[in-house]
Amino acid sequence: MVDRELEQLATEAGHALKQARLVLVTAESCTGGWVGEAVTAIAGSSDWFDRGFITYSNAAKREVLGVTAATLQQHGAVSEETAREMALGALKHSRAQVSIAITGIAGPGGGSADKPVGTVCFAWAKNASALRSERHLLSGDRNAVRRESVIIALRGLASIAAPNETAIA
Repeated sequence: MVDRELEQLATEAGHALKQARLVLVTAESCTGGWVGEAVTAIAGSSDWFDRGFITYSNAAKREVLGVTAATLQQHGAVSEETAREMALGALKHSRAQVSIAITGIAGPGGGSADKPVGTVCFAWAKNASALRSERHLLSGDRNAVRRESVIIALRGLASIAAPNETAIA
């Protein structure tokens, strides 16, 4: 089954990246590689997609992406701070210039009063000089939270791929 919305967003992201001569890397936790799947479903994506990291556990986030134990302890796996370190770590361990990182609580369990189910943090980085992050509270079941996370991640690529994007937010 083809998800037309994800296909359109991935096509648009790929076009923006190719126009800017940038290559993408992903660092995914709660989405389990869904962003990578969406972009590799687009013919020609090898021109603008390098690789994806699925770092579901805290150990994987530390070992593969270099997220610090201090960040995980102080802010938790689901935090903008962790997402930012994931995005920067993905750039460091790839040949890409642009990264997307996603970490969250898709449910149905795992939430808390501070971070309820549906809390998802995102980060986008470009050449380690432009970095921005966001925290969203998404609704719906596990699949809906994960799918909406992919949509948000792909939509965020447009601004980070822009030629004049240099500020760290």
